[in-house]
Amino acid sequence: MGFIWSAVAGAAMSVQGVMNTRLGEKIGIYESNAFVQGTAFILSLLTVWILGKGSFRDIAGVNKLYLFGGVLGLVITVTVMLGIGKLSPTVAISTILISQLFVAAIIDAFGWLGSEQMAFGWNKYVGLAVMIGGVLLFKWR
Repeated sequence: MGFIWSAVAGAAMSVQGVMNTRLGEKIGIYESNAFVQGTAFILSLLTVWILGKGSFRDIAGVNKLYLFGGVLGLVITVTVMLGIGKLSPTVAISTILISQLFVAAIIDAFGWLGSEQMAFGWNKYVGLAVMIGGVLLFKWR
Protein backbone atom coordinates (compact mmCIF):
# COMPACT_ATOMS: atom_id res chain seq x y z
CA MET A 1 0.00 0.00 0.00
CA GLY A 2 2.94 2.35 0.62
CA PHE A 3 3.79 2.35 -3.09
CA ILE A 4 0.18 3.03 -4.05
CA TRP A 5 -0.16 5.95 -1.60
CA SER A 6 3.17 7.33 -2.80
CA ALA A 7 2.13 7.08 -6.45
CA VAL A 8 -1.14 8.87 -5.67
CA ALA A 9 0.78 11.58 -3.81
CA GLY A 10 3.19 12.07 -6.69
CA ALA A 11 0.40 12.28 -9.24
CA ALA A 12 -1.59 14.69 -7.07
CA MET A 13 1.49 16.89 -6.52
CA SER A 14 2.14 17.12 -10.26
CA VAL A 15 -1.46 17.99 -11.10
CA GLN A 16 -1.73 20.40 -8.17
CA GLY A 17 1.50 22.15 -9.17
CA VAL A 18 0.20 22.86 -12.66
CA MET A 19 -3.25 23.87 -11.37
CA ASN A 20 -1.73 26.23 -8.80
CA THR A 21 0.57 27.75 -11.43
CA ARG A 22 -2.35 28.43 -13.78
CA LEU A 23 -4.41 29.91 -10.92
CA GLY A 24 -1.41 32.04 -9.93
CA GLU A 25 -1.13 33.36 -13.49
CA LYS A 26 -4.68 34.71 -13.17
CA ILE A 27 -4.87 35.95 -9.59
CA GLY A 28 -1.23 36.19 -8.46
CA ILE A 29 1.18 33.69 -6.92
CA TYR A 30 0.68 34.70 -3.30
CA GLU A 31 -3.08 35.10 -3.68
CA SER A 32 -3.22 31.66 -5.25
CA ASN A 33 -1.17 30.25 -2.39
CA ALA A 34 -3.51 31.80 0.18
CA PHE A 35 -6.52 30.31 -1.59
CA VAL A 36 -4.91 26.87 -1.92
CA GLN A 37 -3.65 26.77 1.68
CA GLY A 38 -6.96 28.15 2.98
CA THR A 39 -8.92 25.49 1.13
CA ALA A 40 -6.57 22.81 2.47
CA PHE A 41 -6.99 24.18 6.02
CA ILE A 42 -10.79 24.02 5.85
CA LEU A 43 -10.72 20.50 4.39
CA SER A 44 -8.17 19.44 7.03
CA LEU A 45 -10.48 20.63 9.81
CA LEU A 46 -13.39 18.72 8.28
CA THR A 47 -11.22 15.60 7.98
CA VAL A 48 -10.14 15.88 11.63
CA TRP A 49 -13.76 16.28 12.67
CA ILE A 50 -14.87 13.20 10.70
CA LEU A 51 -11.85 10.87 10.86
CA GLY A 52 -9.57 12.27 13.56
CA LYS A 53 -8.40 9.90 16.28
CA GLY A 54 -5.52 11.90 17.77
CA SER A 55 -5.48 14.87 20.11
CA PHE A 56 -4.22 18.42 19.66
CA ARG A 57 -3.49 18.40 23.42
CA ASP A 58 -0.50 16.12 22.70
CA ILE A 59 1.18 18.84 20.62
CA ALA A 60 2.92 20.15 23.76
CA GLY A 61 5.07 16.99 23.85
CA VAL A 62 6.23 17.25 20.24
CA ASN A 63 9.73 18.40 19.27
CA LYS A 64 9.19 22.12 18.57
CA LEU A 65 11.15 21.86 15.31
CA TYR A 66 8.40 19.67 13.86
CA LEU A 67 5.86 22.47 14.33
CA PHE A 68 7.49 24.33 11.43
CA GLY A 69 6.32 21.75 8.88
CA GLY A 70 3.42 24.02 7.99
CA VAL A 71 5.84 26.80 7.10
CA LEU A 72 7.30 24.49 4.47
CA GLY A 73 3.82 24.24 2.93
CA LEU A 74 4.13 27.88 1.92
CA VAL A 75 7.66 27.36 0.59
CA ILE A 76 6.63 24.25 -1.35
CA THR A 77 3.51 25.70 -2.94
CA VAL A 78 5.13 28.97 -4.01
CA THR A 79 8.38 27.44 -5.30
CA VAL A 80 6.55 24.71 -7.25
CA MET A 81 4.48 27.41 -8.93
CA LEU A 82 7.58 29.49 -9.70
CA GLY A 83 9.46 26.45 -11.05
CA ILE A 84 6.62 25.29 -13.28
CA GLY A 85 6.11 28.87 -14.46
CA LYS A 86 9.75 29.15 -15.59
CA LEU A 87 10.25 25.57 -16.83
CA SER A 88 7.92 23.01 -18.34
CA PRO A 89 5.92 20.88 -15.87
CA THR A 90 8.05 17.84 -16.79
CA VAL A 91 11.40 19.53 -16.16
CA ALA A 92 10.19 21.31 -13.02
CA ILE A 93 8.65 18.19 -11.45
CA SER A 94 11.69 16.07 -12.44
CA THR A 95 13.99 18.58 -10.74
CA ILE A 96 11.72 18.60 -7.68
CA LEU A 97 11.81 14.79 -7.52
CA ILE A 98 15.61 14.72 -7.73
CA SER A 99 15.84 17.31 -4.98
CA GLN A 100 13.37 15.35 -2.84
CA LEU A 101 15.30 12.14 -3.33
CA PHE A 102 18.65 13.78 -2.56
CA VAL A 103 17.39 15.46 0.63
CA ALA A 104 15.59 12.29 1.73
CA ALA A 105 18.83 10.36 1.22
CA ILE A 106 20.70 12.87 3.38
CA ILE A 107 18.02 12.56 6.09
CA ASP A 108 18.36 8.75 5.92
CA ALA A 109 22.16 8.81 5.85
CA PHE A 110 22.41 10.94 8.99
CA GLY A 111 19.25 9.74 10.73
CA TRP A 112 17.90 13.29 10.97
CA LEU A 113 14.41 14.22 12.18
CA GLY A 114 13.94 10.96 14.03
CA SER A 115 14.53 8.75 10.99
CA GLU A 116 16.41 5.49 11.17
CA GLN A 117 19.95 5.93 9.87
CA MET A 118 20.47 4.17 6.53
CA ALA A 119 23.58 4.00 4.39
CA PHE A 120 23.83 6.06 1.18
CA GLY A 121 25.88 3.74 -1.04
CA TRP A 122 27.31 4.00 -4.53
CA ASN A 123 24.10 2.68 -6.10
CA LYS A 124 22.16 5.67 -4.80
CA TYR A 125 24.75 8.07 -6.25
CA VAL A 126 24.44 6.31 -9.61
CA GLY A 127 20.65 6.51 -9.40
CA LEU A 128 20.79 10.25 -8.75
CA ALA A 129 23.23 10.73 -11.63
CA VAL A 130 20.91 8.82 -13.98
CA MET A 131 17.94 10.94 -12.89
CA ILE A 132 19.90 14.16 -13.42
CA GLY A 133 20.96 12.88 -16.84
CA GLY A 134 17.30 12.23 -17.65
CA VAL A 135 16.33 15.80 -16.77
CA LEU A 136 19.17 17.13 -18.93
CA LEU A 137 17.92 14.97 -21.83
CA PHE A 138 14.41 16.36 -21.35
CA LYS A 139 15.73 19.91 -21.34
CA TRP A 140 18.14 19.39 -24.27
CA ARG A 141 16.80 20.83 -27.54
